[in-house]
Amino acid sequence: MSEKTLGIIGGSGLYDLPGLTDVEEHVVDTPFGRPSDVIVTGHLHGVRVAFLPRHGRGHRLSPSELPFRANLCALKQLGMECVLGISAVGSMREHIVPGHLVLVDQFIDRTRARAHESTFFGDGCVAHVHFADPIWEPLRRLALAAARKVGAQVHDGGTYLCMEGPAFSTRAESFLYRSWGVDVIGMTNLQEAKLAREAEIAYATIALATDYDCWHEHEADVNVADVVTVLKANVETARSVVAETCRQLAAHEERITCEGVMEHAILTHREAISEDARRRLAPIIGRYL
Repeated sequence: MSEKTLGIIGGSGLYDLPGLTDVEEHVVDTPFGRPSDVIVTGHLHGVRVAFLPRHGRGHRLSPSELPFRANLCALKQLGMECVLGISAVGSMREHIVPGHLVLVDQFIDRTRARAHESTFFGDGCVAHVHFADPIWEPLRRLALAAARKVGAQVHDGGTYLCMEGPAFSTRAESFLYRSWGVDVIGMTNLQEAKLAREAEIAYATIALATDYDCWHEHEADVNVADVVTVLKANVETARSVVAETCRQLAAHEERITCEGVMEHAILTHREAISEDARRRLAPIIGRYL
């Protein structure tokens, strides 16, 4: 059986994990440029892991500036079959209390300026991948079991609205999104989910609730200081969930993979795919070209 792998996209503190061995740093070049930062790899509980700081060390990149394509392509080039995206979100529901985790299973896209970073395709090769269920359920269930095992306050399922940012919502927007049935709001994970599917990477999101956005009548409106405070308190929980997910993945009898989802997704006739497109897409779906 091939080695189990798990990529982690999140805060740079996540890879400071007890038990991480064979630690290496990788400067990765991709056809889509370089990822947000150096990627740290190692082994944890029998799983080869790769940690990527989404916003770069020191939080240098805003959500709209993130090199999403390079990030997912780099993890693919490092052999990651599964990826967990861990990120802060605002809670849109009373019962999702700041400090809780949400294993979301749906997304709504409210981004405006990320079309170029939302797909590997175009510019010589057209593809349309199935995305009705944007989270890879076997990986989500594994992470959910891990969160429960370590005693985290975790919610099973939910809809993540991905907004452009960098400003937080207006109050009118916050009330509108609640009326849509949204559970949490964030600025990063939808593009990761789309690109992971195109790269045949099993992807799931662990959303860390840090605030109540600005809809709540009896709670203060969201601000960066409060977000950072709750995030720091949650770092240990996130580390525990990552470590337990690795244990669960190592013990899982079958590979968790979405290999094959792109087999019938490419519409461009193979002889019409440009050489430049072939070069760009080689690390992603080269076997179909």
